[in-house]
Amino acid sequence: MPFFWLSAFYFVYCARPEDWFGGFAILPLAKISGLAAVLSFLFASRKGRRKLRDLPVESHLLLAMIVILLISSVLSPVWKAGALTFTLDFAKVWIIWALTFLLVTDLSKFRRIVFIQAGSVPLVSLLSIVKGHSRVRLDGVLGGIYSNSNDLACAIALSIPLCLVFFLTTKSNFRKLLWASGMLVMSAALFMTASRGGLITLVFTGAICMWHFGVRGKRFYLIVISGIVGVVLLLVAGQTMQDRFASMWSQRSDLRTREQYRAHDSFEQRQFLIDQALEAVKEHPILGLGPRNFETYSTVWLEVHMAYLQIGAEGGIPSLILFLLFFFCGFKNLRKLMKRKDLNPEMKLFTGALQSLLVGFSIGALFAPEAYQFFPYFAVSYTSVLLAYVRENDRVNAPGKPLTPGLTPSMSPTYAEVGVPVNT
Repeated sequence: MPFFWLSAFYFVYCARPEDWFGGFAILPLAKISGLAAVLSFLFASRKGRRKLRDLPVESHLLLAMIVILLISSVLSPVWKAGALTFTLDFAKVWIIWALTFLLVTDLSKFRRIVFIQAGSVPLVSLLSIVKGHSRVRLDGVLGGIYSNSNDLACAIALSIPLCLVFFLTTKSNFRKLLWASGMLVMSAALFMTASRGGLITLVFTGAICMWHFGVRGKRFYLIVISGIVGVVLLLVAGQTMQDRFASMWSQRSDLRTREQYRAHDSFEQRQFLIDQALEAVKEHPILGLGPRNFETYSTVWLEVHMAYLQIGAEGGIPSLILFLLFFFCGFKNLRKLMKRKDLNPEMKLFTGALQSLLVGFSIGALFAPEAYQFFPYFAVSYTSVLLAYVRENDRVNAPGKPLTPGLTPSMSPTYAEVGVPVNT
């Protein structure tokens, strides 16, 4: 039952049913599913394989960052109530992070949680295109985490690698077609958002994906197809994206279209906002301005388009350090997994996808305000879950104990299920 409610939260957060069916908008679905997951876990915690004491160091880093953000909110020099309300809402990410680690204890559950994210974003992208095809940059078509063009683009870029894993591991040609169509729709939606940060994230995410899946996995067709699709989408749906990038290096007198003028003004604003954010860090280095208070401080009511400065200006330097250490732990987990020689092909694919996702976010965060986006935090939880699963199998499969499935390809049940060649 706890895992059911955790899955329900992931579905509500990732798929946003209230945007599909208006009647759901009056219900706080995220709060209901999240609270149900917590309560059901507390009642069943004695039966669980993992306990609170088993939470890894990255969990403690995230919790410490949230505590500092709460203190920052209470002592904010700008707007205490607004900062506190936002921080309490953001604090849900630690609860879900911890529950994910504690409840996702086998590959079947891991697949299901990741599937919810990977399957939801293509549907959200399709809905965005259908409802907002005539709206500039798909801005405000949906609500919540997808309401802003940059946030939608970031969610897409951070989900495509997971979709690619399911594309590669399914035996069904029909499902392969569905996953391929979903990734095509996601890519089209990303280009329609004209988000420069989103495209940069996708480029680096895709490059690492192609290294793992295309080069090392000897699936060179993926590289060719990805290149062709990227060029076609840029020509068909990327005119606004091209205008926005071109305006970064053009003089104002050389601009021709309305979008080029808007993009040029946006670029200049971002330079101003970076300066303002650095000034905020200098003036309030310990606790910052309080979450979501930089918009007021900036005097132009805009976020700084750099996640590192966003968290540094609003939470102070200690929060920024914890933020960096948290994601460093994700990379450290992946490095430990990649050193293993006994991972089954499916786990190798997920490990490669998660590395591409974290690399893409780390670089894309230089160009987008995604410090409070849940998807990157989910990615780190996935690395922690996989590493814990491997270590638990090591303990169970220690000399003198009967072998259990999960790691060695020839004995892992997932090896037979996914149908991935041995040379993965």
